[in-house]
Amino acid sequence: MELFKQTNFDFLRWKWPFIAASLVLSAAGLISIVIHGGLKYGIDFKGGAQMTVKFAYQPPLDKIRTALAQKVKGDISVQNFTDVAAHNEVVIATELEEERQLNINRQAMADALTATFGQPASGKLDFNNAGQQELVSRLRDPLARAGVPMADQQLQTVAAALLNFRNTPPRSGLVTDFNQLSAVPGATPALINVIRQECYLSPFNIRNVEIVGPRVGAELRNKAVLATLYALAGMLVYIAFRFEWIYGLGAVIACFHDTIITIGLFSIFNKEISMTVIAALLTLVGYSMNDTIVIFDRIRENLKFMRRDSLEVVMNRSVNQTLSRTVMTSGLTFLTVVALFIWGGPVLHGFSFALVCGIIVGTYSSVFVASPIVLFWHNYVDERKKRVPAMVPAPAARVEGVRKAPAKAGSPTKVAK
Repeated sequence: MELFKQTNFDFLRWKWPFIAASLVLSAAGLISIVIHGGLKYGIDFKGGAQMTVKFAYQPPLDKIRTALAQKVKGDISVQNFTDVAAHNEVVIATELEEERQLNINRQAMADALTATFGQPASGKLDFNNAGQQELVSRLRDPLARAGVPMADQQLQTVAAALLNFRNTPPRSGLVTDFNQLSAVPGATPALINVIRQECYLSPFNIRNVEIVGPRVGAELRNKAVLATLYALAGMLVYIAFRFEWIYGLGAVIACFHDTIITIGLFSIFNKEISMTVIAALLTLVGYSMNDTIVIFDRIRENLKFMRRDSLEVVMNRSVNQTLSRTVMTSGLTFLTVVALFIWGGPVLHGFSFALVCGIIVGTYSSVFVASPIVLFWHNYVDERKKRVPAMVPAPAARVEGVRKAPAKAGSPTKVAK
């Protein structure tokens, strides 16, 4: 399928505005990184404890910070998710250099939330944050006293069903009324009445807890950088072997340009760099490189049939010939990642943001960054050839059997040998 037939746009005419835009974006990103004191790494890279908490209402951030500051050692970060209006979720993170303190801080964060928003003085079990074994142990004896016959295996099954009901959307970890449990198979009114007597419903649920040691985080960060550099080096070798070294250099510079701008945008918008973001960057490198190779391959083919045309004309023709392919692949992929960015949720937000920025930057870099680098190099080589003066005279031709003009009178006649 070809969307554009026989187009003749002068793409390289606009190379300087796009190169200027790239320089501005790169400089803005680097300045932002310096101002912020470096990149904002996620828990994967900096090490620490991170807890995702869902509330039944809009989270009171100041109250959470005050409660945690009294019990948790080290710096504490409490932030909303991007779509907090829909999910009422916050991320609580603490960064520590001592690994033994991480588990202590994890428990301290949970205790602080329970003391502030729960009912610890009641002596009841928090149903919204209880595990299966905790719930079974809490209900076993009260059920027996209430005359509700239930074998241990049956109790295990019912407890699992109750927690699965609690964790399934739209509740997503929060039950606001014990009467809602009547929809669970096996939850009889007598059982629900016992749960009501032994448990209470806190307004928050700890959705996820991550603990990464500082040494592991530093190792992951170094490996992520090396993985990106190795990918670029391998692609440079491949393209230099497949085309010319300048083509490989242009493609790698374009990919490096895409990565720098994308990381700079993360710093400008104060977003975290996590393992999923690194995966997106590596995906971006391969995607941008593939688009560049397609254009370079068409340039190589056209050079065989357009020998009298300049390299800039050949490049423009090649870009026009691959325009339909670029629009279809980049456009459809862009629509997909935009949908992922809007509706993918907080977990995939960094991944989709990197791809949204990267596809835009990577698509134009193949045309307005990689191709001009090759063009500039060939123009530079041609100019150097023109500047070489013809200082060395051509050697005299030796003609066999031809007699030179007669010499002047009084001098012997010489015959060319």
